[in-house]
Amino acid sequence: AKMGKTEKGAVWLDAEKTSPYDYYQFWINTDDRDVEKFLALFTFLPMDEVKRLGSLEGADIRAAKEILAFEATSLLHGEEEGAKAQDAAKSLFSGGGQGDADSMPTFEMDSTRLEEGMPAFILLAECGIVKSRGEARRLVQQGGAYVNGRRVEEFDEIVGLSNMEEGQILLRAGKKKYIRIVTK
Repeated sequence: AKMGKTEKGAVWLDAEKTSPYDYYQFWINTDDRDVEKFLALFTFLPMDEVKRLGSLEGADIRAAKEILAFEATSLLHGEEEGAKAQDAAKSLFSGGGQGDADSMPTFEMDSTRLEEGMPAFILLAECGIVKSRGEARRLVQQGGAYVNGRRVEEFDEIVGLSNMEEGQILLRAGKKKYIRIVTK
């Protein structure tokens, strides 16, 4: 079943099409005005708790969104997957580095492609974190592309096996989009 739209397209209930982590992020990115309504519709929380969470404002609304995301993800994918998605998001967005890698969107790449390395903008586009090479170039020029937490300064900067840390390369586009590159 199709849920809604994100930057990547539709949000699916099938974990093969939308990972539990991406599903969790969909709920985190809910418009503040919809939090109370979605808590009522998509969780089994008592209505007095829904109303209390819905009345939060400003920075406090983030806590309500985290509860919504955890409850909705747990309902669909099970409590363990909900907790893994929550842990991955918390560690990534608290600046805690690489987060729970098992819960993060992952792109497998043939190791021979990374042996000689490739320009950052091509890697960003090929792994799907951006839609095109042009978008990847703009992202780098605007300072929004990161490899393992380090800002990419030049669009044609070479990224390769030397960038592997603990068997992966962590790419970030902007503040919220992460993907890890692993080799096969």
